[in-house]
Amino acid sequence: MFRPWLIAFALMAAVFLVGAVLVNSIEAQTEKSTGVVVPTPEAEKAEREKKLAIATEAAKQLLLAMDTDKNGKISREEWMKFMEAEFDRLDTNHNGELDVKELTQSRMRVHAAVGK
Repeated sequence: MFRPWLIAFALMAAVFLVGAVLVNSIEAQTEKSTGVVVPTPEAEKAEREKKLAIATEAAKQLLLAMDTDKNGKISREEWMKFMEAEFDRLDTNHNGELDVKELTQSRMRVHAAVGK
């Protein structure tokens, strides 16, 4: 016997299936043409871990630069001496103040030194 709901269901299922295939095809073409790849949760986690490892290494390098008594910790005195020396290094016009130009120029040097 003819069942209209069964035909409607079969048509809807076919439409959804074709739609899913079409969407996958469009996503694949977009990925190829734009180079944009939607990261997976695993890839995002790996990227976070990579950034954390880089930041940890930078912190270790900074600690080594500041820790003058080599006890593996930074005292307030070591911190203040390091920051005073950094201020003096950044204050290229030696006026006792840092302006935007000095900070902008120094930013590249600081980032380059911290990561090494």
